[in-house]
Amino acid sequence: MDIQEVIRKTITDNPVVLYMKGSAQFPQCGFSGRAVQIIQACGVKRFMTVDVLADPEVRQGIKDFANWPTIPQLYVAGEFIGGSDIMYEMYQNGELQDLLKPYSEA
Repeated sequence: MDIQEVIRKTITDNPVVLYMKGSAQFPQCGFSGRAVQIIQACGVKRFMTVDVLADPEVRQGIKDFANWPTIPQLYVAGEFIGGSDIMYEMYQNGELQDLLKPYSEA
């Protein structure tokens, strides 16, 4: 299975996936840390994270997959949502909470 197939399978098999630097417990950059906080603020307790620092092929592959140059990247129900700035804007206007409501435990 090539990296694009692995990424496609990951985002279709898991309802909320964050490709990030580090883990939810130990983010390795401020943008990834902010992304985790935003998801948690929406009431989502269980979501998959993929550490792009652990595998250079995944790090480049996810950028190619979404045609998006930066990490983190959020996927919900198989759809690319955006990075940290887009997530923050969507959180500010309530869109992200609505999108994540089916996956929240609040």
